[in-house]
Amino acid sequence: MKRINTLHSDITFSELAYGVWRLAESQPTTSSTEAKIQACLDQGITTFDHADIYGDYQCEQLFGDALKANPSLRSQMELVSKCDIALISEKYPQRRVKYYDTSRKYIFQQVEQSLKHLNSDYLDTLLIHRPDPLMDVEETGAALDDLIKQGLVRTAGVSNFSVWQWKLLQSKMTNRLITNQIEINLFEQSSLWDGTLEAMQLDQLLPMAWSPLAGGQLFNQSLNPELESVLKRIEQNQHCQREHIALAWLRMHPANILPIVGTNNLDRIKALHQVNNVELDRETWFELLTAAKGSEIP
Repeated sequence: MKRINTLHSDITFSELAYGVWRLAESQPTTSSTEAKIQACLDQGITTFDHADIYGDYQCEQLFGDALKANPSLRSQMELVSKCDIALISEKYPQRRVKYYDTSRKYIFQQVEQSLKHLNSDYLDTLLIHRPDPLMDVEETGAALDDLIKQGLVRTAGVSNFSVWQWKLLQSKMTNRLITNQIEINLFEQSSLWDGTLEAMQLDQLLPMAWSPLAGGQLFNQSLNPELESVLKRIEQNQHCQREHIALAWLRMHPANILPIVGTNNLDRIKALHQVNNVELDRETWFELLTAAKGSEIP
């Protein structure tokens, strides 16, 4: 796997990341989690995407158990995590509603919890998970700067932020935001057209793509016939799988999109490097876009 540079830090990421949000669904053991981690590392996938809430607050702990069992793994990876979503959960019975919290106290509390669960002294990157209408940008920006100053977090970024939302937060920070994690895939194309990816390039933010396979829609039997036909033709001609086509489609964009893949299937994890065997020319890229969109581009 190639490395992706971040322009405002010395951190590099692998060109694919492994997303841990579904880890708890597989009822993993420590050894099975370690096997997934090792399968990623063996092919150069070193970036692992977390959030405090994943798996109803379980996934970081499950992943951390594997790091505790094999401490040498930590130095081979980049840990990304997110916070600010407060879920209704049995773990927090006092909560009446799901809400966002970007206060300094809450951010520090969740980072400390993530570090404890992950058995790590630091996060490589912390993201604010969702835009918070009540965010005091001076307080939040200062909290992120202080986390970096204290060495608990190496870099900071955002997730699901619009252009003006990240610009406002950035205006109150000393350190530069390095990434914005957004939903983008063949079926969710809005960021290709609304200026989001162009703004990220201007501000030198690395786009990370969550749900790059559209939540499994590519494998749906009722997939639209035109897209199904294009995918099957590429699969047959290049002897590849459609998930690799969808990932290659994202990687072709000049904004240097980093897809986050979250499969629990070990065989699929081991095959992720095959994305580099897929070759798409410009016309085929637009053919996939058009088929998924369901209409011709303007």
